[in-house]
Amino acid sequence: MNTITKRQTKEKELLLEQLKRTPIVQFACEKIGVARATYYRWRKDDQEFAIQTDGALFEGSQLINDMAESQILSAIRDKNMTAIIYWLNHHHPSYATKMEIIAKLKTDNEQLTPEQEALVKNALKLAGLVLTSESTEGGKEK
Repeated sequence: MNTITKRQTKEKELLLEQLKRTPIVQFACEKIGVARATYYRWRKDDQEFAIQTDGALFEGSQLINDMAESQILSAIRDKNMTAIIYWLNHHHPSYATKMEIIAKLKTDNEQLTPEQEALVKNALKLAGLVLTSESTEGGKEK
């Protein structure tokens, strides 16, 4: 293994560890002194490294999520109303944001105008969903 390959291997290992602690590519690259373009070139050229970075980013995101939830729980213990509302909105079905949709449906018996009927027939013909009189002869396909 030559010197450049050894250095790159070491930098890749450091980058993976940094991504596990802070899953932000720009920050991790700056922290270990590697350009973002280099990171993306390594991902493109090294499939195994790409898989490892995906795993490191996921692991780092999980760590940040755990830290954030811990902070929310601390804020709830401190009676922070915003944190309480946030938690209930996202973890309790009775407090979740709801959307109500009201619509009026037309009845099935509504008749199309002759122009609408012609447009529908033409669209079905163009889509090949209806046989045209030219493609049939005596009720049978040619």
